[in-house]
Amino acid sequence: MKRKLLPAWIVGIVVGAGAGYALNAFAQAKPDVLVKQRQAAMTLQGKYFYGQLRPMAQGKIPYDADQAARAAAFLEALSRMPWDGFVPGTRDVKSGALPAIYEQPGKFKEAQERAQAEISKLVALTKSGDEAAVKAQILVVNKACSACHNDFRERQ
Repeated sequence: MKRKLLPAWIVGIVVGAGAGYALNAFAQAKPDVLVKQRQAAMTLQGKYFYGQLRPMAQGKIPYDADQAARAAAFLEALSRMPWDGFVPGTRDVKSGALPAIYEQPGKFKEAQERAQAEISKLVALTKSGDEAAVKAQILVVNKACSACHNDFRERQ
């Protein structure tokens, strides 16, 4: 009995399509995982901002231009990470996120963009060598972060 095999290109298409569907299923993160990921990004932002940058701006620790530039660069990268974890499916997962995030998505997006823009300005200023300007911008970033937390995060 002679069997006829399918051409290799057809097999390749079928396998490729199946793999694509499988990857899509794995890419769908669970709501609790998304919340943990966004919280981890925010925690790391706090490490570099509240642990290094803000104390420098307030004179609580000595200003170090290299350390400020490093912390600002990390903060800029981290400031882009948590937002895709604020999807409607995470609304019922216990966290510090207020319902306003989901009720006022435009305002929430605007707050994100403002914080990211101010952090980007901070990164640029750290390259200028102007300590006073860097310290002033750190305080502007603090206000942007605080404004978002005031509107969209439970008080702790």
